[in-house]
Amino acid sequence: MTTAISLSTRQARALHLAAQGLLVPPARRATRHDVRLAVARMHVLQIDTIHVVARSPYLVLFSRLGPYEPTWLDELLESGTIFECWAHEACFAPIEDYGLHRRHLEKRSHWAVNRARRVLRRDGKAMRSLLAHVRERGPVKASDFARPMRSGSAWWGWKKEKSWLEAWLALGELMVARRERFQRVYDLRERVHPAAETLVLPPATAVKRAFVERSVRALGVTRARWIHDYFRTGPRCRESDLRSLLRDGTIVQVEVEGWKDAGFVHRDHLGLARRISAGGLAATHTALLSPFDPVVWDRERVSAMFSFDYRLECYVPAPRRRHGYFVLPVLRRGELVGRLDAKAHRADGLFEVKALYLEPGARPSEALLRDLAHAIAACAAWHGTPDVRIQATTPTGARRALAAML
Repeated sequence: MTTAISLSTRQARALHLAAQGLLVPPARRATRHDVRLAVARMHVLQIDTIHVVARSPYLVLFSRLGPYEPTWLDELLESGTIFECWAHEACFAPIEDYGLHRRHLEKRSHWAVNRARRVLRRDGKAMRSLLAHVRERGPVKASDFARPMRSGSAWWGWKKEKSWLEAWLALGELMVARRERFQRVYDLRERVHPAAETLVLPPATAVKRAFVERSVRALGVTRARWIHDYFRTGPRCRESDLRSLLRDGTIVQVEVEGWKDAGFVHRDHLGLARRISAGGLAATHTALLSPFDPVVWDRERVSAMFSFDYRLECYVPAPRRRHGYFVLPVLRRGELVGRLDAKAHRADGLFEVKALYLEPGARPSEALLRDLAHAIAACAAWHGTPDVRIQATTPTGARRALAAML
């Protein structure tokens, strides 16, 4: 199905950001329910443990919701409203999608799942003994088990029990019941999500369709080749893979300026797409994004949509980093205008901006710097580090003006 909708590059960005909840600033103070809605809107919220600023899932939510209580995300997990799974990577997902993820797991090829299968083949007896231990004694943390003096071949240098717990989690026998100081507490699937035991799982064809549909909805507007990455569902989608969704009107084809191939929009966003195409809605939000934000996690997509070449450098040896260990992309009114190398010194109440790098095309006007100052100050205050210090900027002349605004 083709519509008459034609989007400029700027309008395509606006539709993408609107679908992600990043088009305009939040209209009111966030509630616990807003956290749930934000996770549902994205469908997956990637988890990462790095916390030079807030850990990624909390920062992704802050970028969309503004100040909120991070414990609300923890409470949603403990209440069973969301659950942890391997999707794009390790992610939180709405519990309503549990059946899709569990069915997909059966034939999934993902590094974490593949590794878990190898661990089970190698250590099956010990893993089943550990599962019996959880069944008899209840939930466990990896820290409940002593670390050996010398590490073996466990994942990331983990103790054996940690690698076994993670393997059972990846294979679906264990789930995360809650987190304590961000440590996973593992328990049997049937105790964490009792409804899972009687759940009728959807057929594989329905799972594939559902993940494609959710990806297109979450992305706002997308090329076919970008769809698979959202849930890491396998080979790249081709336009021919979307025929049934186009025939029944679940998704529609649109034109996007500068795209050689077709763009696709979910029918839930058609009204929004028409409004944006007619010039009725523009991006006004400025925020610091997590490196694991859905907007930037596909390097090809963010380059094509925002002309922003982004690479997470925390896994790059320090001498080879261009911008820093954990650099936050800076979203400003529909554009990615720079990147911020920051660290929250919580004990000192200090939010250190080691460096701010503006993109070559981003002129450091007073309006731009004022938007950035507001976003940095708001993020620092939410971290409990209201004292902001800027060490360096590129261009260098922006530092003094930005510091004065802060």
